[in-house]
Amino acid sequence: MLNFLQRIRAHKIQELQTQMQRLPLAELRARLRDLPPSRDFVAALQRPGVALIAEVKAASPSAGVLRARLDPAAQARAYARGGAAALSVLTDQAFFHGALAHLTAARAATSLPVLRKDFILSAYQVYEARAAGADAVLLIVALLEPPLLRDLMALAEALGLAALVEVHTPAEAEQALAAGARLIGVNNRNLHTLQVDLGTAEALLPQLPPTVCKVAESGIATPADVQRMAAAGADAVLVGTALVRAADPTALARALVRAGQPHGQGVTP
Repeated sequence: MLNFLQRIRAHKIQELQTQMQRLPLAELRARLRDLPPSRDFVAALQRPGVALIAEVKAASPSAGVLRARLDPAAQARAYARGGAAALSVLTDQAFFHGALAHLTAARAATSLPVLRKDFILSAYQVYEARAAGADAVLLIVALLEPPLLRDLMALAEALGLAALVEVHTPAEAEQALAAGARLIGVNNRNLHTLQVDLGTAEALLPQLPPTVCKVAESGIATPADVQRMAAAGADAVLVGTALVRAADPTALARALVRAGQPHGQGVTP
C-alpha cells in the first residue's frame, strides 16, 4: 500500500500534466509580467519572540473537513486582527480542498505575506504560485532530489519568493542546509504515516545554525505548544487546524502570539 507521500506524488504528477495542457508554461510566465513586488515573508517572521504563520485550509487528510464553508478572505482578516505575522494557504484541492483562488483571496484581504502550501514538484508550480500572488513557497525535502531542490530554490529567489524548506529528520535538515536554505520548517508530522510528535521540532530545531530562520510546523494548537516550540528555538510557528476550527480565530491567534512573546507564559485564549 502506498503511504501518504507516495499517493500525493502520484496524484500531483497527473494533476500537473493536466494543468500544463490547460495553461502552457509560456502563457503562465506571461502572467508574471508587471506584477507588483512580493511581500517580504522572511522579514515578517523576524520580530521579537515567536511569529505566527496562520493557515487557511478547508480540510486535511488526518482531520477531515475542518470548515465546510471556508471564506479565505474572512479567515485571513481574522488572523491579521489577532496579530499573525504571515499567512499560509493550502492550495491542494484533492487532499485539502484548497485552490489557488483561496490564496489570491486571502492575500487581497490583508497586507500580510502569504505562503503557498502545496506539494511542489515542478518549476511550473513555482510560476503558478507567483502568478496567484504568493510571496513564498513550501519546498518539502522528502519530495525533492537535491538538484531539483536547489533549482526550485533558485527559481523562487529569481521570482522574488521566499522558499520555506521543510524537513522532518536530521538527514533532511542536512540536505536543506547543503542546498543553502535559510528558512527551514521542521514538520512535526511524519508525511509518510501522518503521525504527529512535537518532539521532532524539539530535537531538530537546536541543531540548525543561528543564521537560519526556524519554523515549527504541525501539531501546534495551544499557547503551551507555542511555548514548547519557543523553548526549542523556533522563530515562528505555523498553525492551521486549531485556528480554522476555532469559534473565535482572532482570539486564538492573539493568544498564540502572546504566548510566543518573552515572558508570555500562562496566556490562554
